[in-house]
Amino acid sequence: MMAGMEVDDGPTKVGSKRNHSRSGNIAGAGGGGGLGGRGHVQQVCRYWQEGRCIKGDECQWLHPGSAGSTGRWTSTGSGKRPNIVYDARDREGRENREYNVGGWGYGGGGFSSGSNQGRPRNVSARWGRGGRGGRGGRGNLDQRDSRAYESGRSHSLKPKPCSYWLKGNCTRGETCNFLHAHTTAPDMEMKTQLVGHEKAIRAIVLPEGHSQLYTGSQDESVRVWDCATGQCTNVAPMGGDVGALIFAAGWLFVGLPNEVKVINMATLQQASLSGPKGQVHALAVTEDGLLFAGTQDGTILIWKFSTTTNQFEPAASMSGHTGPVVTLMLIANRLYSGSMDNTIRVWEIAAVQCVQTLEGHTNVVMDLLCWDSFLLSCSLDGTIKIWAVNTAGQLELTFSHPEEENQPDSRNITLAGALKMCGCTDKAGKPVLLCSYNDNTVRLYDLPTFTERGQLFSREEVRALQVGPSSLLFSGDSRGEVKVWNWIETQPEAVVE
Repeated sequence: MMAGMEVDDGPTKVGSKRNHSRSGNIAGAGGGGGLGGRGHVQQVCRYWQEGRCIKGDECQWLHPGSAGSTGRWTSTGSGKRPNIVYDARDREGRENREYNVGGWGYGGGGFSSGSNQGRPRNVSARWGRGGRGGRGGRGNLDQRDSRAYESGRSHSLKPKPCSYWLKGNCTRGETCNFLHAHTTAPDMEMKTQLVGHEKAIRAIVLPEGHSQLYTGSQDESVRVWDCATGQCTNVAPMGGDVGALIFAAGWLFVGLPNEVKVINMATLQQASLSGPKGQVHALAVTEDGLLFAGTQDGTILIWKFSTTTNQFEPAASMSGHTGPVVTLMLIANRLYSGSMDNTIRVWEIAAVQCVQTLEGHTNVVMDLLCWDSFLLSCSLDGTIKIWAVNTAGQLELTFSHPEEENQPDSRNITLAGALKMCGCTDKAGKPVLLCSYNDNTVRLYDLPTFTERGQLFSREEVRALQVGPSSLLFSGDSRGEVKVWNWIETQPEAVVE
């Protein structure tokens, strides 16, 4: 292959758009730069990229490296790219099993619900410098998979899952050039899948101490799942796209177009809170009964629960954002909001006013998370930013992942947009941040180093994440699929002499 040739890696989603990115400057394949008689069109074969070209050496399009007629990479000898089949066959006992086995082992423990949901403890204020596990790096893939890499060439390879295998219809088997696995994290497995929603999942709620899981979707419904059996026990039509869903003090709150629906789960009585203009994208509620709703017009509306009427009544509104409010986070006596105007606003609840505006992201602020004394934000600009309180009592940017020197050249590649975050601890009690991206992955990062320890794969982008008890994690994607993941014990790799 000719040195310096650019390879079209196909469309990459950034927000609701798709940009074509190029990896650029692929190293030569040895010899005089010829293509071994395979043809003359210097454009990568789309079917080869998908692992299903059947023409082999007769194909007129470019097959980078020296693959045989089966499309599978041969040995990593001189002039050949390394085998990128991740060979997860030794994991088939847990990866290719029948997943709908009934129930997912709901148990006690886990993280508390509310604004501190899934919040791990801070073990260090020294952020980053986690080695090769940044965005664009391969992270801590387990040893079986890391053999697919060749020193100095990992920049041209991707741990990309086979889209056909994820659909259950890959016919290439062992000759497929792409990963046959739901995850590259050796200590995480997919336990089961909850099927029923027909459109994107926007919210997942598992109230602490309850035996039911709630999922809200753009198919205009909320589904209720039994945690003991994994079966859907109820489908509640909402009459509009579900943009947000939270549970607090026996109430279920549903963000809809132009209203917030409030359901008393003890009596099943419903009430509609009017006032929002457009879709309600985010909800938050305090322990003393203040309900906040982030709306399409950039306003944050506030209701207060009245013990006299046993209803939520309008209390106030807060304006300042110039774009829709898409995420809300309550920490102590302050509310934090992220918006499509690329900013984060800090609101003093008692004074009902904005006390600080955080600028730093260059695209929509999609989600906010609290980790000890730090505020974490993720954005469609592809970054996760860490904010800390300075000596003046103001939040300031203290770290950004990926670090600036590690960010790819924007002329060659665009970072996948970050969508949703949640925090948890692994089996060893180490804090882990999970962040979903619009390249259909969820990446797992050790904190505070941001070393990437693996990825979870979905057929579409994941827009909802929820930590559960007993080492469980729930993810909901844009196809309406809810996956249940589980942290597992791992055995140390055997040392090969």
